[in-house]
Amino acid sequence: MNKIVLTAASRVGNIRSNNEDMILAFDKYVRSDIYQTILAPDNLDRFVIAVADGMGGHNAGEVASEVVLQNLKFFFNDLPKGLSSGDLEEAMNDWLQSVHQTVNARGRANKEQANMGTTLVALLYYGQRYFWMNCGDSRLYRLRDGQLKQLTTDHSLNTEEGEKRHSNYITNCIGAGCKETYIDMIEITADVKTGDTYVLCSDGLNDMVPDEYTRQMLVDGATANDLCQEAIAAGGFDNVSVCVLRVEDQL
Repeated sequence: MNKIVLTAASRVGNIRSNNEDMILAFDKYVRSDIYQTILAPDNLDRFVIAVADGMGGHNAGEVASEVVLQNLKFFFNDLPKGLSSGDLEEAMNDWLQSVHQTVNARGRANKEQANMGTTLVALLYYGQRYFWMNCGDSRLYRLRDGQLKQLTTDHSLNTEEGEKRHSNYITNCIGAGCKETYIDMIEITADVKTGDTYVLCSDGLNDMVPDEYTRQMLVDGATANDLCQEAIAAGGFDNVSVCVLRVEDQL
């Protein structure tokens, strides 16, 4: 029996005046705050951990990330029990298309929210099974046996190689006036092991902190807030949001 030690942090950074990121950490929304809890998967039917990195003028990005995470929480918790992995993936794809239309419709209805959108990366637990899903360039990493691996693929193009500033052109997201969207969704149930550490983050982390340094910090026991602080110390050009999930033996 395993437990998951979860830490979550979302920070505004040094340049921006508002935080467009938001985290859904089980039953808690986190923005410009820190949070920690312990999850016992064997005693839970489902949970979701997600990071949304909003974009848009004025405060529109923070509206988009909040709308998507609130929608995700209620949709996921309302799913019936007993869905197969294929049925769950189909349901999440249907949800994506629906929330994509919702965000775009709100953007069209309010000129201050025009073209607002958000990325989304999430770890889902449903019916004793684990899945990840991704839309955009937020990331999921896994640390195992001291080695850090990015599990998701960025839906973006790097326009300025080597730059730490926001140099990626996002090719897929939720909203932002895009006509189409999609998610990558992968089941990882058989691959979740005691001792693993999973990290979900907005690009405010990986744009500022090299993966090798993130790896070493995680090996040394870093929390989500430790990683956010490192990104801010490195310049903090963007909002930064991180979730760290450590899979440990249940005592």
